[in-house]
Amino acid sequence: MTPGARLGPGLALAAAGSVAFSGKAIIVKLAYRHGVDAVTLIMYRMLFALPLFLALAWWAGRGQPPLARRDHLVVFGLGFAGYYLASFLDFAGLQYITASLERLILYLNPTLVLLIGVLFMGQRVRPRQLVALAVSYAGVLLVFGHEVTLSGPDTLLGAALVFGSALSYAVYLSLSGQEVRRLGALRLTGWASSVACLLCIVQFLLLRPLEAAVVAPPVIWLSLLNALACTFAPVIMVMMAIERIGATLTAQTGMIGPLSTILMGVLLLGEPLNAWIVAGTALVLAGVWLLARAR
Repeated sequence: MTPGARLGPGLALAAAGSVAFSGKAIIVKLAYRHGVDAVTLIMYRMLFALPLFLALAWWAGRGQPPLARRDHLVVFGLGFAGYYLASFLDFAGLQYITASLERLILYLNPTLVLLIGVLFMGQRVRPRQLVALAVSYAGVLLVFGHEVTLSGPDTLLGAALVFGSALSYAVYLSLSGQEVRRLGALRLTGWASSVACLLCIVQFLLLRPLEAAVVAPPVIWLSLLNALACTFAPVIMVMMAIERIGATLTAQTGMIGPLSTILMGVLLLGEPLNAWIVAGTALVLAGVWLLARAR
């Protein structure tokens, strides 16, 4: 297939994957309306996703040597930081802030990866990258300040939890590069995500009585949709997009994610759409775009 013929399908996959990832916040907010808590909700999401990620790990590892002891430790560490902790903090934060603000905070992820590289890995930062950082954070602060005024102090807690989620995933991205090249992206994703699924299930068993698993039927269906359409499917679509158009263009196409979250939040959740959110989103997207260009 020629590069031109791969461009269209690659862009479509990248866009669909970004929109599907963004839909997670909407589904979580809808589930919270039925009185479920974060520990139970994430347990159901991971319970439904676990067989899919185990199948992905098996399929991607066909014909490959088995994981060594070091690989098991690496997979556990990356699964804990990149998928378990990041997912739990994100779900917890969504109890207190809108889906729009959550998506904007998560889109600070590339800037956090850059900061980790500068602070702990000896990377050098250029002036254009500093400008990109400033623009992105200005956008989040703009929306955050407006939500604090409207929603009260719980917004601070929710934003802190979601920022912790973004930071945890940035640590995963910063540390996983070498392992991705050695084990393969799909194989590593399959095993690390399976570890996270098991941790979320164990967390529920330790923190909640079994009776807590009895939830409203819509929570079950929303969790199944979350696991299939907003957890597993986007991983496959993004990986296929990277294969066709490269990581940089895939990441830039993913900038439609915050826009889709805002639109779905307005249409499905009744969240407000005002000049503050529009301006903040524009600044965050501009910062991510500038960072991609600077690289």
